[in-house]
Formats: sequence, structure tokens, C-alpha cells
Amino acid sequence: MRQLEKLVEIMAHLRDKETGCPWDVEQDFSTIAPYTIEEAYEVADAIARNDLGDLRDELGDLLFQVVFHARIAEELGEFTFDDVASGITDKMVRRHPHVFGTDAEKEAGPQKGAWEQIKAAERAAAARSTSDSLLDGIAVAMPALKRAEKLGKRAASVGFDWPDARGARAKIGEELSELSAAECSGKRQDMEEEFGDLLFAVVNLARHLKIDPEKALSDGNRKFERRFRRMESAAADDNISLETLRTEELEARWQEAKKEL
Repeated sequence: MRQLEKLVEIMAHLRDKETGCPWDVEQDFSTIAPYTIEEAYEVADAIARNDLGDLRDELGDLLFQVVFHARIAEELGEFTFDDVASGITDKMVRRHPHVFGTDAEKEAGPQKGAWEQIKAAERAAAARSTSDSLLDGIAVAMPALKRAEKLGKRAASVGFDWPDARGARAKIGEELSELSAAECSGKRQDMEEEFGDLLFAVVNLARHLKIDPEKALSDGNRKFERRFRRMESAAADDNISLETLRTEELEARWQEAKKEL
């Protein structure tokens, strides 16, 4: 706890208008937000690489971002770091009644769907004081695949969904047909719109299959990268540049890389 208090003190000193760091002093929520997102991705990258030493460092960088935002808010008289910590503490206790609740709740144990039910109740309470949309609170800046998944889940919570994966799969076929029609029209805006609908449909299928679309695509990216790098390496061993190969030759080398990786 002392180290956390020290970090909060360091942040306050960095933001001091007289003796602090000029760069830190001139920042606000909007200028810091891109760094916060970047640090979160670097945490995820360290996890993907299973580099625990790097993960420790990246978690520290991410924690510093939380402290930075909290300090700016404190200067504005809005909330402090303690308020942030208190808020998440209360939320975790509230969302885990089988751990922190009454004896009866503990005895009942984890209930299927309880987490989402509690979150829904929290959203309903918030909506009474703000707006009334079920889709409120889904961050616009969230990665598009993850946001599409959350939008689908929220809509499904009131029954706006297919009963199983078959409906989601059929929707993909429908959207593919509409994309083909847009291609024939040659209108760029229509093609982009239909392509977005297709991606949204694919995410809905992933949701029904209980697949995290963001993770699946990240894993697919890494797989492609490994295989393409293997192609490059094999071509270099043969003193060949990939740029000089015909399409069918590239495909043959790709298939060889797939067999190895």
C-alpha cells in the first residue's frame, strides 16, 4: 500500500504547476487517453508472449495511467484515486454475492447468469438518472470487434437474437449476398456499409459459438505472421525473392509453411 501511496504522491508532484514536469502539467484526459489504450495493449501483448517480467513492467505503466487520470480529476474537484479504488471495490463485492454476500447467498454458490443480471440492474439504476437505452455505457473507443460483441449481448438480453448459431450463420450468407450486390453497383459507400454488416454478423456467430472474436482474430493474425515469416525464410534459404514468384508458386510455398506451422 505504501508504494501505491508513493506513486500517487509522485503524480501530484509531476502535475505541480510550479515545480512539476511541464509536459505532465499540460496534459488532460483527452491527450492521455491514447497512452492509456496503448498501455492496455502492451499488457495484452506481454501476456500473449508469456513474458512475465515484461507483464510486471507493463502493468506498472497501466497503473500509472489510472493514477494520472485520477489526479487530473482530483484537480478538477471531481474524484480522487481513493474514489476510483473504492468504486471498484464496492462493485466487485456487489457482483460477487456468492463470495461476499449473506450466508444464504454464499451457500447458494455461483448462479448462472448472475453476473450479467447484476450488471443489468446496475445499468437500469443508472438509466433512471441519465437515459433509458439498453446500449448505454458501451465505450465507443472500444475495439470494433469487442464492441460489436457487447452490442449483440445487450440486445440478446431482451430476446433480440436468434435461438441458436444457425440463425447467425444464415445471416452471414444474407450479408454476403448484399455485399455482392453492392460490389455490382460499384458504390464505395454501399460496399463499406455492407462489409460492416457482414463483420457484425460474423461477430454474432462468434458470440453464439462462445468464441471471443477479438482473441480469435489476434490468434489468426499471429498464425498468419508465423507462416508468412516462414515463407520468407524458406525463400531466402533458396536465394529467392518472394516478389519474383508467380501466384501459384507463392501458394505452393504458403501450403508448405502451413504444414510446418
